[in-house]
Amino acid sequence: VAIRKHAAKAAAIKPPTQRAGTKQAQIIAMLHRPEGASVAEMAEATHWQSHTVRGSIAGVLKKKFGLLITTQKVAGRGTVYGIPLCDHKQ
Repeated sequence: VAIRKHAAKAAAIKPPTQRAGTKQAQIIAMLHRPEGASVAEMAEATHWQSHTVRGSIAGVLKKKFGLLITTQKVAGRGTVYGIPLCDHKQ
């Protein structure tokens, strides 16, 4: 039994939101392009280090937002990441 009423209530869980105009939104927009984006292209656009771009893809986009990220090797560009049309995990 909780002593205080507010202690007995469970905190409301807010779904993660994406803010417009951020570097994260910029990366998501680049991944939505039909040609996708390489780590080098995203790092140049956001002025982030390449490990920060990869961490953002793995941690925020995949885990927090639940986006499905595809990868493919493209000659001259290296590994290219993208978000398919159906972008949420089933």
